[in-house]
Amino acid sequence: MSNSKTLDLSRRQALAGMGAAATGLIASPSIILAQTPDTIRFGHLTPRTGFLGPLGEYGVMAADLAVEEINAAGGINGRKLEILKEDSVNPQTASTKAERMFERDQVSCIIGEISSASCLTISQVAARNKKLFLNTGGNSDALRGENCNRYMFHVEHQNSMYVKSCGRSLLEQGLVKGKKWFSLTADYAFGHDLLKVAKRFMEGHGGQFAADKLVPTDATDFSALLLEIRAAKPDIVISNLAGNQITNFLKQYAEFGLTFPVAGFGFDTALAWAAGKDNFGGTWPCVWHHLIDTPASKAFVAAFTKKYGKPPENQAWGDYMAVKIMAQSMGELKSTDTAKLLEHFEKGAKFDVMKSREGYFRASDHQLISEMYTITALPAAKVKNQWDLFTSSGPVPGPNEDMEIIATQGDEAVCKMS
Repeated sequence: MSNSKTLDLSRRQALAGMGAAATGLIASPSIILAQTPDTIRFGHLTPRTGFLGPLGEYGVMAADLAVEEINAAGGINGRKLEILKEDSVNPQTASTKAERMFERDQVSCIIGEISSASCLTISQVAARNKKLFLNTGGNSDALRGENCNRYMFHVEHQNSMYVKSCGRSLLEQGLVKGKKWFSLTADYAFGHDLLKVAKRFMEGHGGQFAADKLVPTDATDFSALLLEIRAAKPDIVISNLAGNQITNFLKQYAEFGLTFPVAGFGFDTALAWAAGKDNFGGTWPCVWHHLIDTPASKAFVAAFTKKYGKPPENQAWGDYMAVKIMAQSMGELKSTDTAKLLEHFEKGAKFDVMKSREGYFRASDHQLISEMYTITALPAAKVKNQWDLFTSSGPVPGPNEDMEIIATQGDEAVCKMS
């Protein structure tokens, strides 16, 4: 165990413990660790393999950093914090591992995830066990809508917030009303939900789709779709892709020499870094990025960069914030009791989320309400290093606007908390 008391149970360790690759279950009683009066344990589940794996690793690194900082400052009410980490792999495995974390490992809460489908299965386990799950990467509006539940809170922002934030920029650029969009959508829960939200935005602002294409999550060759885009001559190409799909698409789009404007409604800065300055282009929404000029953001970037040799990206922000929010709340309440934490969040507790305004969880659907940003790729000639590939808008919404206006409103908000 490291000085930060971080337990990292890799898939290899899991297989060694049981020899069951399908579930990664660990049977050896020697590594079953009971939470003691001197420790508090959080569970952390997120994809560390597959097309979302590169993003999950940022979340893991950030969670480790948060635990180290909390313990260096005295822990939570004098108790050391441990974090039990595993690769969620897929929705079925995520559910199995969440069950084990709550029932066997006695974690106080589970933090993490990126896949909206896995978020749903973890939240169902959390509800059965009456423990909290803080979603740090699943964007689907449905998780805050028809699939909401009292034990799931969302640090990550919802698809509607991403679409409305980027949509503002596209409206200003004249790329919505009367324009034809050609969209590519990741063929799983997140992508389907994002496409639904994007169409709602488009129809509400006088645009239309030239085409929308579903893309398998394991697809790596976009050449056939790029030929369709070239033939369609859209006014703008819209990405509703996810994970390394975005990186592969941007690289091949540049290789094909297509010049139609590009924008996206789902995005992680690590994917821009992987594409590189010669391939990254377009306008994208972002929940947080490493260039935000606030004291808390600068401190996080400095600490993360010192530890890992590279800046954090937005998934790192989500996992770091979730660990800090939970630890801060337990400290303020002098308790790890789920009912007390739930009430604390629902009553509008405020948190420093590294932006110009504090954030809070909206009681109606448990969405963290905070500002977003729209980033625009710099021309390659103006890029000074491998990380600072873009310029950023100011906070969205603006300083004199209600932060909730980019979240689901009215008929869009369908959560019936149970």
